[in-house]
Amino acid sequence: MRQKLLLLFSGLAGLFLAVPAFAQSVSGGAGAGGAASLGPVGVGLGMGLAAGLCGLGQGKAAASACEGVARNPGARPAIQLFVILALIFIESLTLYALAMVYIKIH
Repeated sequence: MRQKLLLLFSGLAGLFLAVPAFAQSVSGGAGAGGAASLGPVGVGLGMGLAAGLCGLGQGKAAASACEGVARNPGARPAIQLFVILALIFIESLTLYALAMVYIKIH
């Protein structure tokens, strides 16, 4: 647990230290127009993050549904309804992120 916290805080410290470096490189050479060029990069990173975390969430939902049906086969219709509804909500996050990519690109 201690190593995980150390890794987490080290990563956060690296992210906070990278912000001034980006601010200097953007404002130093390109002026005000350089800051706008980082928008598509952020949207792309957000799309990757949303897709990856949605995949993890869908895997967890499917695993829990399989476990629930294995424990109580009589509850299959109710579990199936709720897992399909959950997968729809999880997938909508990725679709919203994809829409943001299209909006930002065009």
